[in-house]
Amino acid sequence: MDKNKFYRYNWAMIQGIKEEIHKVVIGHEELIDAMIVALLSGGHLYVEGVPGVAKTTAVKTLARVLGFDFKRIQFTPDLLPADITGSEILDLERHDFRIRKGPLFTQLLLADEINRAGPKVQSALLEAMAEKQVTLGERTFPLPDPFMVLATANPLEQEGTYELPEASLDRFMMKVRVGYNSHEEEEEIILRAAQRESPSPRQVLDTEAFEDLRRQVDAVHVDAPLRRYLLHIVFATREPERYGLEELVQWLEYGAGPRGSIDLYRASKGYAWLSGRDFVLPGDIARAAYGVLRHRLILGYRAHAEKIDADTIIRRILEVLELP
Repeated sequence: MDKNKFYRYNWAMIQGIKEEIHKVVIGHEELIDAMIVALLSGGHLYVEGVPGVAKTTAVKTLARVLGFDFKRIQFTPDLLPADITGSEILDLERHDFRIRKGPLFTQLLLADEINRAGPKVQSALLEAMAEKQVTLGERTFPLPDPFMVLATANPLEQEGTYELPEASLDRFMMKVRVGYNSHEEEEEIILRAAQRESPSPRQVLDTEAFEDLRRQVDAVHVDAPLRRYLLHIVFATREPERYGLEELVQWLEYGAGPRGSIDLYRASKGYAWLSGRDFVLPGDIARAAYGVLRHRLILGYRAHAEKIDADTIIRRILEVLELP
């Protein structure tokens, strides 16, 4: 497919997916773009936002538009690993054990308030995310393809929560922060809520078309200078003084690991595809850098004391590094 045909076909498909999602979800472009990029790139998404900003609605609508199975798990302190993975149960009629698969066996999984569940449940979910399989008894079952977890966390309430350790957060391709809608968007939400009939999005893809889109994203080209630029961004989080960023040393304890480099590479290709291109530009890398790196930087006490967040550090790195 030549570039002009790629652009027209790709852009029409992207707009079709987004138009159907926006029949239900008002605004939140960053979340919608990140969901599409993560799904097509084989990654998982960590979403931080206050209640009521359409996190559940967004992923549920995406599943409907793409024709995928969708399940939602409300994480609570009393949840057990078997509640999400499934278990062996005794069949009294057959006098034998049979497998009962849990809600983890789906294509799009919403792990709502993941930090409300204990470490054992979080570990069970994160193992499935990494291995794309679940072991029940003596048998191992592959998870559906595609399989994406969208985990949410409420930043306002910390009582009775179990914060994910850094190694667990590293399993997520991107972290997205979802805020409130604008005044105009919230007015539209009110008007829609007052209507008796809610808009219904239609399915725009089948399995074959989705696989075609995944192949397109995989085929997006990244020039060697851009690969080096991408790696410089990651290495600047580890060795800031090497890049003339000595002021970051006092704020950073640890930078992003190798998974950060891999996910930044994959996400940059996804954002290039989302822009209708089959090649990556520096802007695609910069756009992906915030979502990919913000949950991978471990900040020191001085950063917290001075109210310096990960986005500020990433922004400073992008300002200083020379573009290829």
